[in-house]
Amino acid sequence: MRAFDAVVAAPFGGIGVRVAEDALAELVYLPRSIAPLSPASDIARDAARQVKAYLADADFRFDLPILRRGTDFQHRVWGVIAAIPRGQTLTYGQVARHLRSAPRAVGQACGANWFPMVIPCHRVLAAGGIGGFARHDGDGFHLGVKRWLLRHEGVAGYG
Repeated sequence: MRAFDAVVAAPFGGIGVRVAEDALAELVYLPRSIAPLSPASDIARDAARQVKAYLADADFRFDLPILRRGTDFQHRVWGVIAAIPRGQTLTYGQVARHLRSAPRAVGQACGANWFPMVIPCHRVLAAGGIGGFARHDGDGFHLGVKRWLLRHEGVAGYG
């Protein structure tokens, strides 16, 4: 595993921060076994500060330079996801219809999201339930993170 530039403690474990080229390169949900790590640079410090602000207040809006990653289609999906207001959700099918695509393709783009929280893919659900998260379907840790994020943002029914 590549080293993190910061690790922020979170109620569900931690959030690893990676930076490159003076921009956020990745956020990673981490289990409790990974210890917090002080930021190694100004951009990592700003990212860690903003992650902490979001964890304290679900209405916090991120304002970070983000490294350009992903395909054009992924960026289209992420743009739709980024526009979902806090406390609301869409299904993979609803996002797909908006983009004239398929739910599975939307799910793949969600799983490829380098910037969870900033691009809130946890706000996208399956038609019949919570769906997967971060390319994990049956994984207790990642679905637990998704449930925590949804509760944090006031979405009922995911306790």
